[in-house]
Amino acid sequence: MAWVYILECADGKYYVGSTRNLDNRLRQHSSAQVGFTAHRQPVRLAWSVELSLDDAYAIERRIHGWSRAKKKALIDGDIDLLRARAGRRGGRPR
Repeated sequence: MAWVYILECADGKYYVGSTRNLDNRLRQHSSAQVGFTAHRQPVRLAWSVELSLDDAYAIERRIHGWSRAKKKALIDGDIDLLRARAGRRGGRPR
């Protein structure tokens, strides 16, 4: 099993990650040991879900491609907004 998580940093940016040990990873982020979040303290856990290892890595990659608004909708549990933003951003139509 693994966790996918979103941190909200002090500067308002989101950090998306995955890990097998969420508590340990959050300690690393909070102690400024991790690159992206090291200079964006404090950070808070905004969202997380536990999945199979393969699913966790796949979902993490997918969320990385989302807009900030879609990430916020996920954090807020706004399913309607997530559905509304489910379309692709640019590119060739399906």
